[in-house]
Amino acid sequence: MPTRSYGQFCGLARSLDVVGDRWSLLIVRELIPGPMRYGELVASLDGIATNLLADRLRSLESCGVIERRLGTTSGVVYALTPWGGELRETIETLIRWSFPLMVSGPGGDAFQPRWLAVALPALLRGRTAEPPAELGIEVAGLFMTVRIDTDGPHVILQPDRHPDTILETEPEVVLGLAAGAITIDEALSLASVHGDPRVLSTVLAGASR
Repeated sequence: MPTRSYGQFCGLARSLDVVGDRWSLLIVRELIPGPMRYGELVASLDGIATNLLADRLRSLESCGVIERRLGTTSGVVYALTPWGGELRETIETLIRWSFPLMVSGPGGDAFQPRWLAVALPALLRGRTAEPPAELGIEVAGLFMTVRIDTDGPHVILQPDRHPDTILETEPEVVLGLAAGAITIDEALSLASVHGDPRVLSTVLAGASR
């Protein structure tokens, strides 16, 4: 359990006892798309000291937020427990809340394409389509598929799955479209689209926050 506590009988305080330390929620963000190895976490969380990462992983594991599992090939991976996975809703709410902080662009901040797999379902919340629509997105060497159906948005990280329409662009263009901050025409001037550009409107454009 946490070594430090606010000592308050309050749900928010006790939640922050568990995930309120620096880097803790970012570790959860990394694991939402799927399990990761320790080395993968180090690489994706550029800037975290390895001893601090090990400490945060131990703390989150002892609190029941994450668990260690055997990897599909060998070694150990870290994964969210079912309870830890419930933090997705909290993280998605914070992503939507961050819109005024994001409009200035990345500046010199780091970006990992994998983070789009967490941000897009948050920004596209409530969007549905019938029949379903799929858009492939290629950003900085990572390929993902965004599917919109009657259940809402889904992000699939399978590089061998290629929809008929693919968007190749920079991450800020994808985020801008999903947040409704830029138009389709603006995006098309900054991106390459292979297939039917109308799919962009169905999947990404003009989503409400």
